[in-house]
Amino acid sequence: MPSPAAVQIELSGEERELLEAWARRRKTANALAMRSRIVLAAASGESNSGISERLGVHRNTVSTWRRRFAEFRLDGLLDEPRPGQPRKITDAKVEQVIAKTLESAPKDATHWSTRSLAKEVGLNQTAVARIWRAFGLQPHRQESWKLSKDPLFVEKVRDVVGLYLAPPERAVVLCVDEKSQIQALDRTAPTLPMLPGTPERATHDYKRHGTSSLYAALDITTGKVIGQLHSRHRAIEFKQFLQTLDHEVPADLHVHLVLDNASTHKTPVIKRWLAAHPRFALHFTPTSSSWLNLVERWFSELTTKKLKRSTHRSTRQLNADIRAWIQTWNDDPRPYVWTKTADQILESISHYCTTINDSRH
Repeated sequence: MPSPAAVQIELSGEERELLEAWARRRKTANALAMRSRIVLAAASGESNSGISERLGVHRNTVSTWRRRFAEFRLDGLLDEPRPGQPRKITDAKVEQVIAKTLESAPKDATHWSTRSLAKEVGLNQTAVARIWRAFGLQPHRQESWKLSKDPLFVEKVRDVVGLYLAPPERAVVLCVDEKSQIQALDRTAPTLPMLPGTPERATHDYKRHGTSSLYAALDITTGKVIGQLHSRHRAIEFKQFLQTLDHEVPADLHVHLVLDNASTHKTPVIKRWLAAHPRFALHFTPTSSSWLNLVERWFSELTTKKLKRSTHRSTRQLNADIRAWIQTWNDDPRPYVWTKTADQILESISHYCTTINDSRH
């Protein structure tokens, strides 16, 4: 049986402009983009078979959208309403759920649950959960935040970030900090190994066998770490660590240290040592801004990959484990790459402060 003749398509200037705009959509409304390309090809005089082959769709698909456009024009390319049960929850009810979630709390709790709010507004629990998901509401979650009150916050951010993004020539930049009071912990019973379907299991209680403090300096260029362990955490130990850095770093290089505002970094003993070693320059992060010190990221890896699930029956064993981990790290160091500029960081903080201020009013 011969195929019916293809419907001729003629476009107005406005229709062509809108179809070309729809056809350029590669990620959103992909189905509409394909239909638009079919109609544009049909308007240019191509046959259904030619369009089908070039666009990689079935010939019946081309014929369908060609007829739909000829009959209904642009509206014919849009999806028809889907069959199914009509919507029962009104916009007013959705607004009530959102307002209740954001502006009130139940009498017996600090936040709403889906079931308690459903009972309050007369919906079922599933409906409340769907509304929360649609608007990104998660009353059960709470995150912590802290903003620095350092009066020189902006200047210090620009100083430290400037070192990360554009390190000075003939110099080494070291991120320095102390991880103090690392506990040598031993579980009260042996850790049970992982099995298929069962994770590794350790007792929740443990025995303490003393503490150790780790001083670490992360080279932002190479990723290597200079570490030193002490039983105490005082200015005298920090001075010994500075002496180690002075010995490790080649004498012809300046040394820029990024560190926090701990009191042990600013004692008269440290100031006298720095005055006698002018190649050392200190760059302090703002108060309450340890996130700005890259060595904190390295401490996180040490904790996650080594300390959190290890057992140690003495500080000697703990120190040996940490030294071995540092040596393994330095065998294949991985420098962290700082990407955000100071302006981007300050803009992000400014936006966050504005959001907090608006939410309070």
